[in-house]
Amino acid sequence: MDHRFEIFLACAPGLEAALASEAKGMGFGPLRPMAGGIAFDGTWRDVWRANLVLRGPARVLARIGGFPAVHLAQLDKRARRFAWGDVLRADQPVRVEATSLRSRIYHEGAIRGRIERAITEELGSPVADDGVRLLVRIEENLVSFSIDTSGGPLHRRGFKQAVGKAPMRETLAALFLRECGYRGTEPVLDPMCGSGTFVIEAAEIACGLAPGRARKFDFERLSGFDPQAWAQMKADAAPHPCDLRFYGSDRDAGAVRMATANAERAGVDHLARFECRSATAIERPDGPAGLVMINPPYGERIGKPGPLYGLHRDVGAALMERFRGWRVGVITTEAGLARATGLPFLPAGRPVAHGSLRVRLYQTGPL
Repeated sequence: MDHRFEIFLACAPGLEAALASEAKGMGFGPLRPMAGGIAFDGTWRDVWRANLVLRGPARVLARIGGFPAVHLAQLDKRARRFAWGDVLRADQPVRVEATSLRSRIYHEGAIRGRIERAITEELGSPVADDGVRLLVRIEENLVSFSIDTSGGPLHRRGFKQAVGKAPMRETLAALFLRECGYRGTEPVLDPMCGSGTFVIEAAEIACGLAPGRARKFDFERLSGFDPQAWAQMKADAAPHPCDLRFYGSDRDAGAVRMATANAERAGVDHLARFECRSATAIERPDGPAGLVMINPPYGERIGKPGPLYGLHRDVGAALMERFRGWRVGVITTEAGLARATGLPFLPAGRPVAHGSLRVRLYQTGPL
């Protein structure tokens, strides 16, 4: 368990800096920025903790080793000698995925078949679609193996069972909040809250609720996993009291019901309040200034682009009139829609993949 190896935290390209900020703040590192994520050296306990406490990664990958190979016979021979039992278990199925770049071994189906056969015949693990995911990459004739220790994507916290149209993934929401400077010490309001993702994420951050506290991970199916140590790690990640309040509203009563139910499942319903009202009717809550976070409709996502300009203009005017001292973050695909708000945005963030779309974060300083 004390053996050190490379751990890779994957995220949507464009949010690597926000993820690095979160990971550094949680004591991981030294960090190595990479395209689509960040890497650092750590142990299996670091793998467990990253899955448990980090809000931004899409997955946590463990780089478990590799070797050079220039033909299939060599790949087969060296794969059979690899210490699979140090990581995998004979009683747990495995699923192999293979890629090849600039290598003499180029047939990905043949690569996958050789690795599957080596694991099955040498260790005894069956191959199945629901198995632990082993990623095989051959680049310039160097074979490397990674284990997807998360299993299901990490945005599946286990609480947002009810969703509306085009929901924001929790991992993206957490990193956009961080890019806006949110650290859990101020209120957050979302006037187009949908299923409540921004409000619930903000409330969980404020009271220190670990995002992985209620779900299973594939590292629990690996060799050397210690259930008692894992239970203690989860117990040590206990929440703390919070006296802030978080606010969401939506013109759709069904969305308000969904957000309320999701907040209750997440255990933050005592902190989060949801109301049915139009975005232009929002009012500043009592108390200190905070952050308004909006993932409004944009043409490719919901509705037609034309009428959305008027909506963005009216929402921007309401914020300028009623939310003095608050900061605003708006996520959209359209720079024109962001400009239509009339808000004094800072330079836009990098494009970020959101499903089939590419969005940007537009944020202000205090209004």
